[in-house]
Amino acid sequence: MSKIERTLFVPAALQADTQEALGEFCRNARGDILKMTTLAASGHPGGSMSSLEIFALLWSQANVDPKDPLKTGRDRILVSHGHTSPAVYSTLGRLNFFDLKRVIATFRKAGSPFEGHIERSVPGVELTTGNLGQGVSAGAGMALADRANGIRNHVWIITGDGEHQKGQIAEARRFIKKYDLNNITVVVDCNGLQISGRTDRVMYTDIAAEYRADGWDIIEVDGHDLSALYRALRPQETPGAPRLIMAMTVMGNGVSFMENDPQYHGKALSPDQLESALFELDIADDTEELAELRIDGWRGKGGFDLRFPSRVLENVGTPLIYDADYKGDNRGAFGAALMNLAQANTDNLPLVFDCDLAGSVKTNRFGIEYPDHFFQSGIMEHNTATAAGAASIADKVVFWADFGVFAADETFNQHRLNDINMTNLKVVATHCGLDVGMDGKTHHCINYISLMATLYHYNTVVPADPGQTDRVIRYAATHPGNFFIAMGRSKLPIITKENGEPFFGGDYEFVYGLHDRIREGSDVAIVAMGNMVHRAMKAREILVESGISTAVYAVSCPLCIESELLDELSGYRLVVTLEDHDRDTGMGSKLAIAVTGFEKAVNLRRKGITRYGVSGDPEDLYRMAGLLPEQIAEYILAET
Repeated sequence: MSKIERTLFVPAALQADTQEALGEFCRNARGDILKMTTLAASGHPGGSMSSLEIFALLWSQANVDPKDPLKTGRDRILVSHGHTSPAVYSTLGRLNFFDLKRVIATFRKAGSPFEGHIERSVPGVELTTGNLGQGVSAGAGMALADRANGIRNHVWIITGDGEHQKGQIAEARRFIKKYDLNNITVVVDCNGLQISGRTDRVMYTDIAAEYRADGWDIIEVDGHDLSALYRALRPQETPGAPRLIMAMTVMGNGVSFMENDPQYHGKALSPDQLESALFELDIADDTEELAELRIDGWRGKGGFDLRFPSRVLENVGTPLIYDADYKGDNRGAFGAALMNLAQANTDNLPLVFDCDLAGSVKTNRFGIEYPDHFFQSGIMEHNTATAAGAASIADKVVFWADFGVFAADETFNQHRLNDINMTNLKVVATHCGLDVGMDGKTHHCINYISLMATLYHYNTVVPADPGQTDRVIRYAATHPGNFFIAMGRSKLPIITKENGEPFFGGDYEFVYGLHDRIREGSDVAIVAMGNMVHRAMKAREILVESGISTAVYAVSCPLCIESELLDELSGYRLVVTLEDHDRDTGMGSKLAIAVTGFEKAVNLRRKGITRYGVSGDPEDLYRMAGLLPEQIAEYILAET
């Protein structure tokens, strides 16, 4: 077998000896695919075999390094149809990214890193995928981040043809064209089949025509002809547009009884079928040995020690102080903090994504001052959520600001994939709660806490006023991890100390997970969140006049209820939570859950939203929900 030389696609044509070696490589890799799926008794062998030549050429010829899979400046190879993991793992294993035999033996076995869909934790894999329609958006985000970092590379995104029935890909290809990401090549494995049969009968899509209409260059090629495929995949010297390669392939290619049979999209061969297929491929059957290794599993091996970069801003800037008589909105404080951070970090500017709302979410000034780092996506929230998340794992600090219903409800699927990929995205969700007012129930984002609570790596913060918002934004920018920062629309009074000074000013430092005791009291505690904090303070005034000593707590991190807070609350006769959020899935419910596992009792009541709001002035909506200060005080007096 000839050696596979890594050429970085410099030669205009594939060298004969390399082509011969790759042909042998693919024949053996087909055996790997069939062995691992049969041993696992599950998987997707058909599409893996149709995509194989694409994978083999890219990972063997592109600027990637098995000894340093995360090297800076590498080309990026993203596989959007992540169910073709058998072909990805076989290709990477045969190119010495990891031990091939262990892959084949432990594929889809609990505890093995080689899961059913490709995982970012595996060397050589850029992104965990499988949730179809995400890869093109992710490639766009990575390409933007690489360009901002001065990296000249190429980004290949391999997709399925059935996958293009998803609408998010249309958003992504328009975004890529708008921002002249001409170093992107999308490759479509056109095997013409999906689970339910022929793709043109399941849901006809003229993929080439759609890309052509959006200004892409189109190439059609035999996806199993290594020489022709090499020429198509090879980057152009001065590309004038992003490229789409329609790679015409055969599902199950290489094994006669599997070819063009849709059942093998997601069906493994039986042992007898495997024996027949390996004979046809002229590959030795070592499955007995591999089966023994599968029993041993992954014990003692552990995962891969990949140290993913997680960029933060090094300079926190100069925190802005909002005087006690200031009345502004939290979104304005976000915009001001963002500008201040940018001015303090000109050598490491963040990337900011917007969805046609820059004036409302207050990213417009950043867009004017730093146009090369500001990306206007239009009304394409799904693409934006994925692209922004992917950009954040390509060594940039990334903010995405949008209305709450779009930033949380509409894009939960994309956040979930971001969470799985351990992204580093800072989401600023404005216009949350009934505070949105007259836009009505379709725009009242009242369940973002419950949505974000189901994601294991998102930090949710709901600041109480502009001063705290300023500190929260700086904290998120200078700390790794996903942050979801929620705020309303209206102007808010500044929360003050007893002496009238701003509570969140001076030497105040936001620390994720810590609560703030705004006012002291001994009988009752009101635990409030976000724009309900100042209303809680007004309710306290009424209660104090009625002889009820009342404390007020501001909980800005509703998913992180610490034991110190519970210990303090256990000392009150009554504790009432207050939030502009669904009562049964918000901060109050999180506090109630925390109490169930605490050693001391807390006499807890919860106040929040119990049904969809209507269109009207926010104060009228709060009155209808029983959330005005006098209503809160009346409720507490009745309970005590």
